[in-house]
Amino acid sequence: MTHAEPDLALALDRAHVFHSWSAQGTLSPLAVQTAEGCRVTDTAGRTYLDLSSQLVNTNIGHRHPRVVAAIREQAELLPTVAPAHANLTRGLAARAIVERAPEGMSKVFFTNAGADANENAIRMARLHTGRDKVVSTYRSYHGNTGAAVVATGDWRRVPNEYARGHVHVFGPYLYRSEFWATTPEQEAERALQHLDHVIRAEGPASVAAVLLETVPGTAGVLVPPPGYLAGVREICDRYGAVLVLDEVMAGFGRTGEWFAFDGFDVRPDLITFAKGVNSGYVPAGGVVLSDEIAATFDDRVFPGGLTYSGHPLAMASVVATLEAMADEGVVDNARRIGEDVLGPGLRELTDRHAVVGEVRGLGVFWAVELVRDRATREPVDADAMARVKAGLLRRGVLPFVQDNRVHVVPPCVITPDEVREGLAVLDEVLAEVGPEVVA
Repeated sequence: MTHAEPDLALALDRAHVFHSWSAQGTLSPLAVQTAEGCRVTDTAGRTYLDLSSQLVNTNIGHRHPRVVAAIREQAELLPTVAPAHANLTRGLAARAIVERAPEGMSKVFFTNAGADANENAIRMARLHTGRDKVVSTYRSYHGNTGAAVVATGDWRRVPNEYARGHVHVFGPYLYRSEFWATTPEQEAERALQHLDHVIRAEGPASVAAVLLETVPGTAGVLVPPPGYLAGVREICDRYGAVLVLDEVMAGFGRTGEWFAFDGFDVRPDLITFAKGVNSGYVPAGGVVLSDEIAATFDDRVFPGGLTYSGHPLAMASVVATLEAMADEGVVDNARRIGEDVLGPGLRELTDRHAVVGEVRGLGVFWAVELVRDRATREPVDADAMARVKAGLLRRGVLPFVQDNRVHVVPPCVITPDEVREGLAVLDEVLAEVGPEVVA
């Protein structure tokens, strides 16, 4: 690598690349050259511990040799094929996914990412029920396509509200309860009552689906309280609505389970996935269908498709990822890391730093919520978060920062020593920034 290359990478990016979710004029992105395991290296040769998993997707880590080899081998055999054709690699990928799904879910519709997975799940639910409305939560993110972004609950839906038939409710979030709850049980009960009342007010016969992230991710790693998801399942059954669980971020090891809902007493009708299914090595996503919904289209045309649905390179990476994760105990590692190292370590930071309002999470899926005042729970401002992010980067840690939170979401293959390394840096940064922002 020459000395000119780091400057060239950034110069070409700024000259020609239009970035998502950003005002373009002030951007100065990190120029990444390579990555391996839990570390990424920039074009200047500096290495960072990746506690972001990029966009919470590199569950198996960077540049896993079995996945890279599978993509290379598939490229030499059949680099692309139309989705109308049968292909062994696609069939193997679908089988590997449904083997980890609940009984009675034996078909997969492949998409290019999580957004179009949710888009097609909404379409399936509407066609299966003959109804129109989709209920989702305000604290959610489901993707940046027509219906998915309107199902999203955060600010990003507001400039994009072109799709019809979307209704939002508040989901459980005890730390900032909308329901004046003081216990997880109260929060679940009152959030369920709220959902039930909204569906009744909208007209149950008009509601096609309830679409939820099993564990809302970008919204704050909001682990549902006991009984909540089972209660949503009961409400959907009562009113004949389809339950769609969005596992795009939470699935394939992130929470220490193959699917996040495996840790809760619930079975969905449709599962959407992407990200961790192949760690994003090649874009891939999809919908796992219940046999009942799949049967709707036995004699009826499903009006949806994508040129790259089940793309062979993506399918090869799915097969290799799921095989490697199973052989290497990656999901179990994520669970152990969360229970034994990451969770306890983050709770210690809560005891040490007044700026930490709450930590919450499962597996390798955690959020640290920063506040100016623990009593009022007033969030720290954007300037404080910028300083936290800059402090982490300066010390060689690549963070995922959202609103007033640091999301600690490393690859599922992270080691205890790497976790301790990352937590030590976070400890330093909170000690530096915290006293200056706490009221």
